[in-house]
Amino acid sequence: MGKILRRTFLIGTAAIVGGVAFGTYTVKKPYDNPLDGKLADGESTFNPYLKVTSDNQITVMIPRSEMGQGVTTTLAALVAEELDVRIEDISVEHAPASNAYFNAAMLEDGSPFPHYQRDFMADTARDAMGALGKVLGLQVTGGSSSVKDAWLKMREAGCAARETLKLAAAEREGVAADTLRTEAGHVIAGDKKIPYGELAEAAARLDPPSNMVLRDPKDWKMLGKPLPRTDARAKSTGAPIFGIDVRLPDMLFATIKMNPKLGGALKSFTADGAKAVKGVVKVVEMKRQDKEKFGGGVAVIATNTWAAFQGAEALEIEWDDADYPKDDAAIAEVLNEALTRQDQTPRDDGDVTAAFADAPQDQIVEAEYGVPYLAHATMEPMNATAWLRDGKFDIWTGNQAPTLIRDDTAYEVGLDAEAVEVHTTYLGGGFGRRGEVDFARFAARVAKETDGKPVQVVWSREEDMTHDTYRPASKSKMRARLGGDGLPVALDVQLASPSIIASVMARTFPSLSPAGPDNTMFHGAADQPYGIENYRVAAGIAPIDIPIGFWRSVGHSYNAYYMESFLDEVAEKAGKDPLEMRLALLKEHPAAIGVLEKVAEMSDWKAPARAGRGKGLAFHLSFGAWTAEVIEVSLLDGEVKIENVWCAVDVGTALDPSIVKAQLQSGIIYGLSAALGQEITFADGQAEQTNFDTYDAMRMSQCPNIEVEVLENAKHLGGAGEPGTPPAIPALANAIHAATGKRLRQMPLSKDIDFV
Repeated sequence: MGKILRRTFLIGTAAIVGGVAFGTYTVKKPYDNPLDGKLADGESTFNPYLKVTSDNQITVMIPRSEMGQGVTTTLAALVAEELDVRIEDISVEHAPASNAYFNAAMLEDGSPFPHYQRDFMADTARDAMGALGKVLGLQVTGGSSSVKDAWLKMREAGCAARETLKLAAAEREGVAADTLRTEAGHVIAGDKKIPYGELAEAAARLDPPSNMVLRDPKDWKMLGKPLPRTDARAKSTGAPIFGIDVRLPDMLFATIKMNPKLGGALKSFTADGAKAVKGVVKVVEMKRQDKEKFGGGVAVIATNTWAAFQGAEALEIEWDDADYPKDDAAIAEVLNEALTRQDQTPRDDGDVTAAFADAPQDQIVEAEYGVPYLAHATMEPMNATAWLRDGKFDIWTGNQAPTLIRDDTAYEVGLDAEAVEVHTTYLGGGFGRRGEVDFARFAARVAKETDGKPVQVVWSREEDMTHDTYRPASKSKMRARLGGDGLPVALDVQLASPSIIASVMARTFPSLSPAGPDNTMFHGAADQPYGIENYRVAAGIAPIDIPIGFWRSVGHSYNAYYMESFLDEVAEKAGKDPLEMRLALLKEHPAAIGVLEKVAEMSDWKAPARAGRGKGLAFHLSFGAWTAEVIEVSLLDGEVKIENVWCAVDVGTALDPSIVKAQLQSGIIYGLSAALGQEITFADGQAEQTNFDTYDAMRMSQCPNIEVEVLENAKHLGGAGEPGTPPAIPALANAIHAATGKRLRQMPLSKDIDFV
């Protein structure tokens, strides 16, 4: 992988995709259909995304994990639209773990070029990264990429099936295929309506025609409209669809106790107290593997989860120390030192140094910001059910990376990947946390100790909270120089944080070293479309070995806070309206102008401020979505109440506007929860927050009115799951400044003010 990445960025030509890095055959060769050989009697398959039974039951295979973002609806609609069936008439299943479901779009968005840059070099890098996604075969849900990746693949799957069914009907009826049409799951041949199920077996043996044409959007019946959610019934009736709901015959239950000093070893333990707990069956040491970044631990196996939890609490354990700074003060020292270094400089437009060299002090704006570690805090704690018997291994779990789960658990139990079956359930929250493999690997280890019985391994809330792969702590120094017109002519951004990519790769691909810059450190700073002539972003990598990972919107989650809060400070210094300044700096980007003007209209931005209230604005481009938010707060007895949030987003094409709106609302609440008081702090090498009593989320009584408008003017498809989060925090901070005069430069904002 490292070799391919280096070639991708060094060569920088379209020849990469043609074979320099990968080989043309490797890139173009399709993966085998994982459904072949696994079909029930009467089932036929045309491609990895579709099954049809002889009695006309149609099932769409969903290649991405459903964690509330609506992929089982929108991706199913992509197939259903082309196949000409109603979404109400199909069923959906999570697809099996297979390289055939590789996510190319997520890696394309990981190229070192901003979303708005569409020149030869940028497009070449995206193509190469997409080809890398194909070669690696990573089946991953993340980066707000599910719809973008499926946009052509799943429409083409439905189209190919439709046209192949018409060929089968043409052969059967002795007519030309171009005389046939389809309607609601039938091929129409004259006055005959032939159900797809009658044709499926014959059609599955045919190759689709080479002249297929996707339907014109003007002819869409479902896409572009709100659709009934395919998961609504199961979720509203409490159906057992989540990983923690799995029940199998003779199943055992287990939990694990891990070193709270993350990555540290297990020195010794005494299991007598655990074994005395009624229901405890066995206590097993979880030994570390070579090069493994997970800390040492102990598993307690029992006849029920509560007994396992009680047994784990009764263990007497001596832990070794971890290698990172022991407390917040020591962590801050490392971050401060990193702020003095420019290890990576992904953007350096113009001449920033010269722009500041002769600047009068009254033209300079400076500020420092900081954010803490954050947990994912999924409502469903980490869990997996594993069953090892007769040379076969099955694992049931909510996860975001089925092929990684497959390969890593195969290694754990000593089997080939072909002997592993990953059953992806619905996720009770993911936000990036379930892209990790630790919970699955530990379940596999426990399954080796249960004599062929299935075992469900559930982490306690405390283990889940204190053994997360956190959003990293970060700091920034910001400088701007104002020009004669009051607009910034120079922007200097210095960042400091640990490297997310280095941390993730050390856990996931321990034999590889990351190649090139860590874009997650700069996302939200270096890739913003502001037209500032002299624009530099640099970062120092802080060597802090606390496990960190992909948290909802990743680097955008803190860099948007820095950028948009600071731009408000710049506007104040220049005596400019924050909206007008942003409109001037973004004049080359119509999509940005569109969302800013729309959110200004929605929020009545130009109306005189009401007494005791304040409004704050933020714009941000992330995951291909152009997003602007305005937040209004009020003051009640010295406390801040969030009253209203207005959001305008442009995703290019909104395949289901209701889901886009729901996801933006969700992302806004996630960001506001972090602002209201969330942080992970460290003392004696351990995370201090252990449950929701010390790491709370926004409550219903605190939730403001949220209005979202979806625009479709952008040229390229954008995501929806993450873009709501980044601008929420700076919009809130700016609103609080408007209401109180206080500038809030540290997260959580509750460090400096009280919320209702």
